Amino acid sequence: MEEFHKVRRLPPYVFEQVNRLKASARASGADIIDLGMGNPDLPTPQSIVDKLCEVVRDPRTHRYSSSRGIPGLRRAQASYYARRFGVKLDPDTQVIATLGSKEGFANMAQAITAPGDVVLCPNPTYPIHAFGFIMSGGVIRSLQAEPDDRFIPALERGMRHSIPKPLALILNYPSNPTALVASLDFYKDVVAFARKHEIIILSDLAYAEIYFDGPPPPSVLEVPGAMDVTVEFTSMSKTFSMPGWRMGFAVGNERLIAALTRVKSYLDYGAFTPIQVAATAALNGDGSDIAEVREIYHKRRDVMVETFGRAGWNIPAPAATMFAWAPIPEPYRHLGSLEFSKLLIEKADVAVAPGIGFGEYGDDHVRIALVENEHRIRQAARNIKRFLGSDGDKAGNVVPLTARR
Repeated sequence: MEEFHKVRRLPPYVFEQVNRLKASARASGADIIDLGMGNPDLPTPQSIVDKLCEVVRDPRTHRYSSSRGIPGLRRAQASYYARRFGVKLDPDTQVIATLGSKEGFANMAQAITAPGDVVLCPNPTYPIHAFGFIMSGGVIRSLQAEPDDRFIPALERGMRHSIPKPLALILNYPSNPTALVASLDFYKDVVAFARKHEIIILSDLAYAEIYFDGPPPPSVLEVPGAMDVTVEFTSMSKTFSMPGWRMGFAVGNERLIAALTRVKSYLDYGAFTPIQVAATAALNGDGSDIAEVREIYHKRRDVMVETFGRAGWNIPAPAATMFAWAPIPEPYRHLGSLEFSKLLIEKADVAVAPGIGFGEYGDDHVRIALVENEHRIRQAARNIKRFLGSDGDKAGNVVPLTARR
């Protein structure tokens, strides 16, 4: 049977090929060190879990919740923005809770996109940034540019060569997958451009608190006038090690937040109320939980860069996020990121995410997630050292799993 229209529009999900190979390897007895999916392994802080357990015992919290988030949660998010970024938000009109930033982004695309609308999107980038608009009938124009002097000229080219005029621009800094961080001066230039051309800015700030070098990453909403054109998405998944709780936020321009609120009101009743109460307690905390998570990722980053470097794979140290954006070693670069990722599973028992999954301009890199402890990262480095130093067919075809044991 022919695939449905929206499914047919989606590009192949390349990560599934790696996931199948990983599962097959494990089924055959391999100890796969999984540095592929950005799924935090750290436990949610006990104080947050305790608050959940306390609230869930109250049967009144078992009823339908609020799609836009309970008032206390929205106030807590507004207070967080005031403390962290100096940005004042009205919790009633400029803040909405989402089921993670991914759901918020996808539903914002549903809310604002008409068939054929053009959206400017960095490439490589997190898949939902493009897929959300593709599923909504939009068209993606890729920007192969970093947050530097080349970005505004790339935007200008995108404006000149897009018909109709672009609806929105997507930003994602600190970036998943590249780990690049944007400066406030960069945001000032982008906001000025967006206001001049009357386009929307959608900023994914999921990794605002996972940073290691330099000052804390800024919010685009710190720029005067940004509120006129911007919605920003954040998540508690990485900041508080709460990925399975599915709690995030969209904040910013009232008209855009109202559109998202209306769409969500037809689709969900919001997160389970005890989760929202526990998230409120986390946001109102003293920040020690955030600092602890950041320090763990910092140590893992340093171990990964050092041990992989000694293994023969030099990887630039990411300044932020829980990822490293690693160039494929030269002898294997011609394979492309998908085949190289398969080769790592088969020859080194290490799983990474192929860069092609984040856009065609990411095909000479792989993304390495810091989701294993330091001991396992060192073991991955030893496996990779044996692989890179082997006398086998370094650049040949992937060996079938059935032949490995």
